[in-house]
Amino acid sequence: MTEPHDKTEKVPDPGGSRAGAPDGSAGTIPPEAIRAIPVRHYGRWAGSVVVVVLLALVVAAFARAAIDWGLVGRYLTDGTFVTGAWETLKITVYAMVIGVVLGMLLAVMRMSKNPVLGSVAWAYIWFFRGTPVLVQIFLWFNLSIVFQYLDLGPLYKDEMNDVMTPFVAALLGLGLNEAAYMAEISRAGIQSVDSGQSEAAQALGMKGSQTMRRIVLPQAMRVIIPPTGNEFINMLKTSSLAYAIGYQELFLASRDFGSRTLAVMEALMVVTIWYLALTTLFSIGQYYLERYFARGANRELPPTPLQRIRAQLTSFRTPSQVGGKTV
Repeated sequence: MTEPHDKTEKVPDPGGSRAGAPDGSAGTIPPEAIRAIPVRHYGRWAGSVVVVVLLALVVAAFARAAIDWGLVGRYLTDGTFVTGAWETLKITVYAMVIGVVLGMLLAVMRMSKNPVLGSVAWAYIWFFRGTPVLVQIFLWFNLSIVFQYLDLGPLYKDEMNDVMTPFVAALLGLGLNEAAYMAEISRAGIQSVDSGQSEAAQALGMKGSQTMRRIVLPQAMRVIIPPTGNEFINMLKTSSLAYAIGYQELFLASRDFGSRTLAVMEALMVVTIWYLALTTLFSIGQYYLERYFARGANRELPPTPLQRIRAQLTSFRTPSQVGGKTV
């Protein structure tokens, strides 16, 4: 009877073998280090060249245009534009406060199980989202045509013309319109929180208002903050519609200044720079606000703009290692 015996199949060594090792065993020759060569994207470079050329053409066209850029630089700090920028910023902040507070209230009403509250909130949102902001501003401004007095009984009574100033009409038109959009944004943020957390809070004996204030809203802010920041920046630009009723905001200030000095394009350029400066400032603030509320959701917070710039500068100075070799 023949006993079975194992057969070992020799696998060829890709790196070869080395005989005569000091310990008598065959050594393995290490493979050559792989040299990674990045793929060249010629389309990216061609697109970049086209964009740079077009940008240079636009800049050259404006540089040769009949615009006194020295005059633009002097007008930037003129009192007319500074006052207009302040009025624009003031009405934007006030209108956003009305929009955020009233919008949050409307969102809670819309989600209420009470049919009256839900219907009123839905009707409010339907009306103010369905009509243009400019029309709403004119409706408030011309309210004295149908109501001669504002009569609140023993609390307040005055002529509507004295009450409904351009500032008040613009504030109501912008703020009440914004509340309709903020209601939907707030509702989406509240509904993004898992309902199980509200049920757990109720099981612990927390009231509905406590659950909303301590559990739901802090988590919903991660969803509410980004579109709210966009709405604020949009409100900053939409406030220019108040010029139609004579409110002295930034755009109307530029029109009056251009009509007075005949430097129409220079005044418009100053206004453009002011709007860009304000929106850039608040965009940076929005970024850090989003980063603050993302602390509990992201294990690693996104880098700040300064950190990104520092990382890019470091990457240019520090050579990268590919396959053990410096590239």
